Amino acid sequence: MDRTESPSSTPRRLPVVIVGAGLAGLCCALTLQQHGVPFVIVEAADGVGGRVRTDHMEGFRLDRGFQVYLTAYPEGQERLDYASLGLRSFYPGSLVRADGAFHRIGDPWRRPLDMASTLAARVGSLVDKARIGKLRLDVQSGTLEELFQRPEVTTAARLVEYGFSDAIIERFFRPFFGGVFFDPELQTSSRQFEFCFRMFSAGKTALPEEGMEAIPRQLAARLPAEAIRLNTAVSSLQEGGVLLEGGERLEAASIVLATEATAAARLLGDNPPPRGQSATTLYFSAPQPPITQPILVLDGERSGPVNHLAVPSLVAPTYAPAGRHLVCANLLGLPPAPDAEVEAAVRRQLSGWFGPSVNAWRHLRTYRIPYALPENRPPALEPHHKTARARPGIYLCGDWRADASINGAMVSGRLAAEALLADTQ
Repeated sequence: MDRTESPSSTPRRLPVVIVGAGLAGLCCALTLQQHGVPFVIVEAADGVGGRVRTDHMEGFRLDRGFQVYLTAYPEGQERLDYASLGLRSFYPGSLVRADGAFHRIGDPWRRPLDMASTLAARVGSLVDKARIGKLRLDVQSGTLEELFQRPEVTTAARLVEYGFSDAIIERFFRPFFGGVFFDPELQTSSRQFEFCFRMFSAGKTALPEEGMEAIPRQLAARLPAEAIRLNTAVSSLQEGGVLLEGGERLEAASIVLATEATAAARLLGDNPPPRGQSATTLYFSAPQPPITQPILVLDGERSGPVNHLAVPSLVAPTYAPAGRHLVCANLLGLPPAPDAEVEAAVRRQLSGWFGPSVNAWRHLRTYRIPYALPENRPPALEPHHKTARARPGIYLCGDWRADASINGAMVSGRLAAEALLADTQ
């Protein structure tokens, strides 16, 4: 007589263990879920998001370091529900501080009325501004795959190749893209620069109403709550599993390291990876905003510690309580001085920009971020994305495995899952 195997006798299918609940780990899990592969995410921190976190303080939303979301990110368009995020946009342009005054550099393709002020702005010649138009056209031509196959130099070298003057490099490109990459010397890959310029040109620069952490929280909400274990650090990798710091062992069919490069190197026993880029952000509560529009302010004079300034509450009013505004001052690197001295230097610089009203701002918090972004200097290994396979049964993902961006982190998570699926199914 035929006997039907009972469900209890079916061999247990081991889960994939994903180490890290940042954007890469969450997107890896979502891809595995779509293919019916069991998984568990272990995260050392008390919440999902990795470096994309938001703190709440006295009615303010403080992103852990100034961050923005670019709506043109192709992976984000596939993964995220923009309407539910309540994205609110920056004004497409910048205010550049130069020669003791502010000069508006607008996007005349979206704001034609900004053409006159942009041409008159003392941050470069008319030829420079025409070359920005050519650069904009060039970076939007072809596919992204083709863009990441282009010859690679540093961002600084690419700007020189385009013929930009020292004036516009120093007054606009260095503070703007130095702030994007946390790289004041613009040694970041030209491929990364051209990708980001394309994203800025093709879409909006935005903040979610509930802060940047709303992005990973939206991704995590699509996963089973029991599959995410917070406050759970991994001590070491073992054959067929991982050992947690508390001594518990988790058996695994495969392991995905969705961590920063330094943590992945420690767990793999590899040589230390290239260092990351660091940044410092100071938040202030102000009764009135120092500017009138939701626009990024750049230090084109390189006059002090602040590289760029924003007022997130002008972008999304939910970033501040009623009657107050949130001012965000951003520095590149980690100043050696104590926080109090850094705050005093920031106030001196901004008082020169906006007057004595700065002295009435109340300091809320300073974030020192040793690893804000991975270093992404040429030469790149694989154009666009590095292989996800580290060792048999072990896979890697994170923005350090792709272009150093939110989009890159999300793409790398999907690619790690796809590599795992190709190897195991």
